[in-house]
Amino acid sequence: MTQEKRRPRSIRLPGFIKDEDVGLGDVIKRATSLAGVKPCGGCARRARLLNSWVVFTRRR
Repeated sequence: MTQEKRRPRSIRLPGFIKDEDVGLGDVIKRATSLAGVKPCGGCARRARLLNSWVVFTRRR
């Protein structure tokens, strides 16, 4: 069986982000680093996985 690569779900947030798309994993990574949590190898893996699920975009 081959696993099909699915596109992440896009959520449009026009007033909150810049022109580039931002993944959910990147948002969580930024929030936790601002809170003082140091990233680890598992954090990067989780961020990639979450980015593949949900992307916040300004465009339609």
